[in-house]
Amino acid sequence: MQLTEFHFPFDASLIASHPVQPQDQSRLLVIPRNQGPCRDYSFMDLPSLLQSGDLLVVNNTKVLPVRLVGSKLPCGGKIELLLVKPHQKTVWEVLLKGRVRVGQDIDFGENIHATVMERSRERTLLDFPTLVSMSTLLDRLGHMPLPPYIKRQPTETDREDYQTIFAQVAGAIAAPTAGLHFTPRVVKALASREIHLATITLHVGPGTFRPVTTSTIEQHRMEPEWFDVPKETAQAIQATREKGGRIIAVGTTVARTLEAASHSGELSPTQGETNLFIVPGYTFNVVNGLITNFHLPGTTLLMLVAAFAGLEQARTAYEHAVHSRYRFYSYGDAMFIH
Repeated sequence: MQLTEFHFPFDASLIASHPVQPQDQSRLLVIPRNQGPCRDYSFMDLPSLLQSGDLLVVNNTKVLPVRLVGSKLPCGGKIELLLVKPHQKTVWEVLLKGRVRVGQDIDFGENIHATVMERSRERTLLDFPTLVSMSTLLDRLGHMPLPPYIKRQPTETDREDYQTIFAQVAGAIAAPTAGLHFTPRVVKALASREIHLATITLHVGPGTFRPVTTSTIEQHRMEPEWFDVPKETAQAIQATREKGGRIIAVGTTVARTLEAASHSGELSPTQGETNLFIVPGYTFNVVNGLITNFHLPGTTLLMLVAAFAGLEQARTAYEHAVHSRYRFYSYGDAMFIH
């Protein structure tokens, strides 16, 4: 398939720079798979749209405040970066904006500095020789890694707003944004209707957002991300299936994780890395419904949505959302495809 098929109409003024408050007051577009009219709801309506016995699977990854701002030494030029993953004891792989050279020193303040050890198209490595602990660094100097299309600086409120209520396992550089709409009262309403929750972990990394640069999408390669499907979740999914309930993935990260852990339709407790790339034509083995946000045109996230909803139905839904002034992207509104 051609990348141009995923460039849907879009109005940049619809990008949400802040979430609605409370976050369960976001809008919810309900989309039948493959065909049928889209319907407008509030996210608080979600429990009434599900069936008793359904299982919602959420991602319990926790976003770390991995955005750092420093100055190049000795010239003082500003540098922004995201810590991606540890490479050695004091060496980290980072995503870095700006020009730096190997051997370049970067000052982050409070007697913390780093040296560029490697700079290539594939990766950038920084050594933090003065680092006491990464948790100390992030607590003192880290900012939440808001996506670049949010054109403002992170604030203290983002430490709560850009974190789902399910966040437990630290390791993500971006939030699984479908979970941001859930509040304790939504969870309570789900429980009252005997709609259950289960958790997986997928630490969202750069691979989720790396742009597709090939004209044919099948040539794109996803970067691996670490995930965990615990025994309790695998058992809950099996029990739900046996009773005729649906498996609803809260977010594209959950959908990818469940499908990656499925073997011939059977889901097993699994821990490891996945580079599964889901595009139209993929047959879903586990997921029966998907809750997600509105994603950037031409991204792997949108391709997964198109694979689940059907390409033309996804296009129709996005046209409806633009016309109806839905709020887009991480802090925006949600859709429920079933």
